[in-house]
Amino acid sequence: MEVHTSFDKATWQAFKSSDREGPIQMLNLIKLRDKAEYSVGFDTTGERAYAEYSRLSAPVLKRVGGRIVWRGGFELMMIGPQSESWDICFVAEYPSVIAFIEMIRDPAYQEASDHRTAAVEDCRLVRLAVKDAGEQFCE
Repeated sequence: MEVHTSFDKATWQAFKSSDREGPIQMLNLIKLRDKAEYSVGFDTTGERAYAEYSRLSAPVLKRVGGRIVWRGGFELMMIGPQSESWDICFVAEYPSVIAFIEMIRDPAYQEASDHRTAAVEDCRLVRLAVKDAGEQFCE
């Protein structure tokens, strides 16, 4: 099974070069390790390591104007690989691509991300364009 835990260089370049006005939303699907994998030091669970990442990165998210606009708990894969399940599911909104980049480059965020790296076994991160809610599935 192929796992994903961070961007590759080409995707990061495409993300940075496709700036447009207005907010972006990022769908996050996170699968945690049972035991966090730190290079040195900590002995804890993936859940606790991700909680520490969340605690430390929250002020940076707020500082760049970001916020969590949706959180949910995974229950059942209706369509897709039955082998995939997610421990944490949320959508974060940022005022712009630049705001997301500022967060990633912030030294406090980079320090917090060590906990994320230790915690995450697999994940999906999907950039979305914000659209108005409505009664139909498409515009």
